[in-house]
Amino acid sequence: MIPIVYNARSMMQRPVSSSFTAVGIALVVAVFIAMLALGQGFRAALARTGSDQNAVVLRKGADSELSSGISRETARLLASSPHIATGADGRPMVSPEVYALIPLPRPRDTTSVANVVVRGVSEQVWTVRHHLQVIAGNKPQSGRLEVCVGRKLLGRFEHLEIGGTLRFGGRDWNVVCHFSAGGSSFESEIWAENEQVMPVFRGEFFQSVTFRLTDPGVFDDAKRAIESDPQTQVDVHRESTFYAAQAGIAGAMLSALAIAVTSIMAVGAIFGAVNTMYAAVGSRTPEIAVLLTLGFRPWQVMLSFLAEAVLIATAGAIVGALLALPVNGLVTSTTNWSSFSEIAFSFRITPLLLAIGIAFGVVMGVIGGFFPAWRAARLQVVQALR
Repeated sequence: MIPIVYNARSMMQRPVSSSFTAVGIALVVAVFIAMLALGQGFRAALARTGSDQNAVVLRKGADSELSSGISRETARLLASSPHIATGADGRPMVSPEVYALIPLPRPRDTTSVANVVVRGVSEQVWTVRHHLQVIAGNKPQSGRLEVCVGRKLLGRFEHLEIGGTLRFGGRDWNVVCHFSAGGSSFESEIWAENEQVMPVFRGEFFQSVTFRLTDPGVFDDAKRAIESDPQTQVDVHRESTFYAAQAGIAGAMLSALAIAVTSIMAVGAIFGAVNTMYAAVGSRTPEIAVLLTLGFRPWQVMLSFLAEAVLIATAGAIVGALLALPVNGLVTSTTNWSSFSEIAFSFRITPLLLAIGIAFGVVMGVIGGFFPAWRAARLQVVQALR
């Protein structure tokens, strides 16, 4: 086999063209990883929202909280289920919730608004939901027009600081706390007491009821018992599965966008690799003739030039992966098409995404280097020596 050092030295003979090709591949890989991280972050935010220990109850046939409605009487019947765990105070761990959307203007641009979720919750929500933590201020008090704001909304809209006042539903609401929820979509919501939110938006109906199971393994029994009760007329979902499914439309759109954008860029990078390798073949025709004269077979010459293209692409892909790393953790937002609300989430770059990006760069090198390498392998010795 032709020593790999020969290819490395040949690359150094054309530093400018090799560098430009590597940079082109690096940019494509960086954008590819960033776009995948965008979709990964969105899906992760929704996946973290649910817990296997909880169940979510919606009106029968409803596919989202926005289209659901559960009466007070139904909520009381659900709370009596033997499959619901009890807290330290002996009360069932169940949280009937109101779900509504309000338009909030963006900072410094009152003409641009976004739909933000206002969730009416009970005091029990702080024990039913997992990973909830008040990071500033105090929880809203019962009977008061007070709200707690998810941390990912901070800085994205005005008047969300503690002590601020929000105007929605014809009332003024005081911001008394900020909370975190383990990076889940709850951090893109505004929470208030359900009894204060209900008459403003939904009358005498909750949109969902969430409860903690006595054991994750009893979910199927709980689902069968509750759904078979003719008095309730509801559907029961495992919370983790329900929220993960909400990523369907938007997640698919982000993935399609990543493929479309990077495919267009990849075509340019591949043509750059093709031009570089054709130039290498043209300038080293006598060397190829010498290699063939020394006894190297055409397929070995082909692999040699292909390896050179892969070396350039690998170097570019690694640089591209490093360029993408700074976007990890950056917060952005998009529309959750299942609820028509804005959801803020973080770019999430994982080792798997880095590996996929580097592999994508190597594939571009293989495609870009194949035809020049094929041409090198087909050169006739006599013609090459001329």
